[in-house]
Amino acid sequence: MPEKNSGENAAVGEQGVVINETYDWLEALTYAVVAVILIFSFVFRTAGVDGSSMETTMHDGDRVVISDLFYKPAAGDIVVVNSPNFTGRPLIKRVIATGGQYVEIVDGIVYVDGEALDEPYASEPVNEGNEGDITPLTVPEGELFVMGDNRNASTDSRFSAVGTVDERYVMGRVLMRILPISSIGTVK
Repeated sequence: MPEKNSGENAAVGEQGVVINETYDWLEALTYAVVAVILIFSFVFRTAGVDGSSMETTMHDGDRVVISDLFYKPAAGDIVVVNSPNFTGRPLIKRVIATGGQYVEIVDGIVYVDGEALDEPYASEPVNEGNEGDITPLTVPEGELFVMGDNRNASTDSRFSAVGTVDERYVMGRVLMRILPISSIGTVK
């Protein structure tokens, strides 16, 4: 049997190293893809902004990351809600009041439990006639009163078509904007 020379052994050894490194990279890539899928299935989700109801905070076409992990809704949070009352698509709104709180709108100003809200995020005060058909009201326990930041172009809890939202329909709290790239970052 003829013996292989050392040059052939070195070439076979290098080829084995390349194959092993390629296998290691593919294995690492597979684990990374599986981890991302699991994280975005159970911890984070993405949602798209549809319409102008959250301007100037968010704009039509923005994409956001949301999470409901260990989340309890609180006033001021921006949430994504999906309810049988809606048109079949999730809505992105700001939580104004939670269960047991009293909401009213007087002269374009939103009051919760008799206190005027400081709302630097609202694009403008509520115009006369946009107070809604169900305010003033006390928010039922386990439900939320939500509004868009663009108060005069938002269908929200002020109107019976939406009404207060059961907390069980909160898909998650908005954590950050990821699109457009020029606006990546947290959302207040």
